[in-house]
Amino acid sequence: MTMKGSKDSDPRRSQLLRGVLDLCLLALVAERPRYGFEIVEGLAERGMELVSEGSIYPLLARMEKAGLLESFRRPSESGGAPRKYYRLTGAGLAELGSGRAAWEEFARSVGRTLSVEVEIAEGTNAEGHRMTGGIA
Repeated sequence: MTMKGSKDSDPRRSQLLRGVLDLCLLALVAERPRYGFEIVEGLAERGMELVSEGSIYPLLARMEKAGLLESFRRPSESGGAPRKYYRLTGAGLAELGSGRAAWEEFARSVGRTLSVEVEIAEGTNAEGHRMTGGIA
């Protein structure tokens, strides 16, 4: 199944991102404490522009409740209301480490699988058997 369209509207890309978004948030916050919009900007700078503020705040709240992040308020540089910043806890740092290891192994496995070159002649399946009128 091939999905056509921009990378912003690709359902497969969205599903893949959904599976690792928590790790991406942890990685960004590990660099330095950030508030919600800074996290969205950081994701966009790294090619993950499909993520909006509205989609990360529930995840940030769950991660804070789970003890992976803690929040604090800091005055806004523009003079507005104080902003809620997030920083990693020890548990968050440990989760990021184990998540990175799991992701790297998963990405290697997927890479090995997707890099296999297969030539399929029209009308035959991968084993070279003739296909007739349906899926072989």
